[in-house]
Amino acid sequence: MPRSAPARRPHRPHRPRRSAVAVLLLAAALTGPALPYATAGERPPSGTNGDGGGHGDPEERELRRALAELVAAPGGPPGAIAVLTRDGERRVYRAGTAELGSGTKTGTGTKTGTGGSRPPRADDHMRIASAAKAFSGAVSLALVDRGALALDDTLGKRLPHLPEDWHTVTLRQLLQHTSGLPDFSRSPRFQAIVRADPRHRFDSRRLLEFVAGEDLAFPPGSRYAYSNSDNIAVALMAEQATGRRYEDLLRELVYRPLDLRDTSLPAGFRLPRPFLHGYDTTPGEPPEDVSEAISASGAWASGGIVSTPADLNTFIGGYAGPALLSPPTRHAQHRFVPGESQPAGPGENSAGLALFRYETRCGTVFGHTGNTPGYTQFAAATRDGRRAVTVSVTSQVTLDPALLARLRATEERFVCALLEGDGDRPHGGYGDPAA
Repeated sequence: MPRSAPARRPHRPHRPRRSAVAVLLLAAALTGPALPYATAGERPPSGTNGDGGGHGDPEERELRRALAELVAAPGGPPGAIAVLTRDGERRVYRAGTAELGSGTKTGTGTKTGTGGSRPPRADDHMRIASAAKAFSGAVSLALVDRGALALDDTLGKRLPHLPEDWHTVTLRQLLQHTSGLPDFSRSPRFQAIVRADPRHRFDSRRLLEFVAGEDLAFPPGSRYAYSNSDNIAVALMAEQATGRRYEDLLRELVYRPLDLRDTSLPAGFRLPRPFLHGYDTTPGEPPEDVSEAISASGAWASGGIVSTPADLNTFIGGYAGPALLSPPTRHAQHRFVPGESQPAGPGENSAGLALFRYETRCGTVFGHTGNTPGYTQFAAATRDGRRAVTVSVTSQVTLDPALLARLRATEERFVCALLEGDGDRPHGGYGDPAA
């Protein structure tokens, strides 16, 4: 007799082992001893040097050591990778692993039994969290250049269905986080849904409905306050102005001009392969893989983009530099007010239009940060776009103030390496050639 079809299993929402991961999900996002792996076996992109994995000079060894110490710190991320580009030459530094095997992590940060693990690679996919806000900035500001949008366009003009109290908020204020919009990701109703099922598929274009009954937190333009709602509204304004989906605008205005081939905005929880596995590293417990624990639909234009270290480095060089925007639009973008990115980047932070200024002890760079369960990101470049750096780690280090301070210091070391000299240093003087 033919066998009957197996009974279909009922759907069970995915819940991370530690419920705090689910609750902090988008509010924060949108808000052997660990040694650096030798770099080998990765094909370099055209126009760059291969990663030879040489020992390099003392500065190079210091940068490697900084990542290794970050990974080895108590509660530190299982993996870290930094990409540094100077005048067309890209270098990659890495520590730890892209995926833990059967091992665990001790209270001292030592990983044991990581059979089958491999080093992070520049072409591994990862969640870039709130660094995605720079992408919505790139889309909207490109539309400003094309005359489809204006920085002084209001929500009342473009999205009149939103609460009347919000109607005077401008695109400029949304991009600079001076809008006063209440943050949808802090809504108790939104968080209850996430707590029940972190993989819940939201209608991304209706995320602002979670706070539609709330007034503005302050008069628009009167002060800075980071809100994940801002970039949802930015994307909706772009869609209204063009009649096209935000995802299509990203492809046309950002991915294609910069040749970003491994960057996307998914709606579900899956990550493209290969990917950097992200972990919850609560002290005293084994790391928990949360790479695919959450749905990108609940972050969308405020934090849902998936990219790679290589693509993110290329993007920030193009966005902070002159590749995407006209000089007048960039001039407006670079009017800064006091305000930290989330998480805070290195040095003193101030906020422009979907771009932050980081004034470090070695000089100034422009970029964005981000964090979400499993990942923390920093991406920045010089004003001319010729030098760019990204630092990506595979845990949400913002949950530990001491670890965040260590990460910011590490980011500053890489900024200093980025800005040092005028390009006449000997080959190998600022990292391994890129993978």
